[in-house]
Amino acid sequence: MSESSLTRCSKSIGFDERISKALSDRATKGLSRSLIASQGGNTTELIRNGQKLVNFSSNDYLGLANDSELIEAWQRGLSLYGCGSAASPIVTGFSSAHANLESALCEWLGFERAVLFSSGFSANQALLFTLLEESDVVYQDKLNHASLIEAGILSPATMRRFKHNDDSHLSSLLNLYEHNCGSSLVMTEGVFSMDGDMAPLNALNKVIGDRAWLAVDDAHGIGVLGKEGQGSCAAQDLKPNVLVVTFGKAFGLSGAAILCDASTGDYLTQFARHHVYSTAMPPSQAYALTKALEMIKTQQWRRDKLAELKSVYSENLSRFEQVIKTETPINPIIIGEAEQATKAALALNKAGFGVTAIRSPTVPSNQSRLRVTLTAAHSVDQVKSLSSCLEVTLQGLN
Repeated sequence: MSESSLTRCSKSIGFDERISKALSDRATKGLSRSLIASQGGNTTELIRNGQKLVNFSSNDYLGLANDSELIEAWQRGLSLYGCGSAASPIVTGFSSAHANLESALCEWLGFERAVLFSSGFSANQALLFTLLEESDVVYQDKLNHASLIEAGILSPATMRRFKHNDDSHLSSLLNLYEHNCGSSLVMTEGVFSMDGDMAPLNALNKVIGDRAWLAVDDAHGIGVLGKEGQGSCAAQDLKPNVLVVTFGKAFGLSGAAILCDASTGDYLTQFARHHVYSTAMPPSQAYALTKALEMIKTQQWRRDKLAELKSVYSENLSRFEQVIKTETPINPIIIGEAEQATKAALALNKAGFGVTAIRSPTVPSNQSRLRVTLTAAHSVDQVKSLSSCLEVTLQGLN
């Protein structure tokens, strides 16, 4: 064996030790995660390990992910455009289906440009990596999604995190950096994925004034809130400088778009690496997304159904202090310790309900929780049964 081969082998031991220790530490803390093949994860009836569960862990808020009308649209898109896009948008990956989707999004949400991405994660990272320079400051809500926090940390800008939904703390940070020579960006979510609460967008915008741009990631609000499902910003009668919408929740598909003015859209088209150098979403998918947008706009009954189910869910659970009241389909139940949250989730699974325990590092270590999500595809009886089982489960933890 050559000396160079020996050198390579000895260096690799460090990775072995690091990986082993990390996995061991996570297992000791009861925080290990597992991939389990499931059937029906995009429906209300989930089959996992041979067990049938009523699925209350999906983000398919409007019940579109397995809707026959939307399935037919994607099949029609496949007939028209084939399977993949075969290239990045700048090369040959941008089709009339993509252009039609962008145009429909702009008309619906009131922006000049929509730039498409393959995921919400890449859209968020592209936005921050492309806009921010070393002299800039980005202010982020403390509970922003990992894609945003990571992008802020890795960007050349200075990042400051303000207390969750706290416009006063944001104001103090803006005052602290008011003489900064660069640009400023305030980044928040419209609806927070683990807490289900909404950002006070008007209060934030008021303290921002003309000192910064406001960007909103509305992954969990679009389709659900506001007139025609236009999302958190429309519900609060506000138009941010930049809006990120994703298609993996209420749209029932996948992908994302950044909505902005024409100049910012052109800038992203030129410089956003996640857009320029990544294969475009399939045109058949863009075709189906345009159909999903039409369904979201016109099928108000889906949002009405969510409101009905929310009322049924809350009726028997409001007396439990662990059950956090929200105005969205996301319903956190704060348990505390990871072991207790896992125990509660397993009890619900055993009773036939697919509810997930959310633990550190997704949420703080003392804030482990159950995350119950409602969809328009659920029935009233399913939600009643879950509520009754939750009553028993929570009483057993006390």
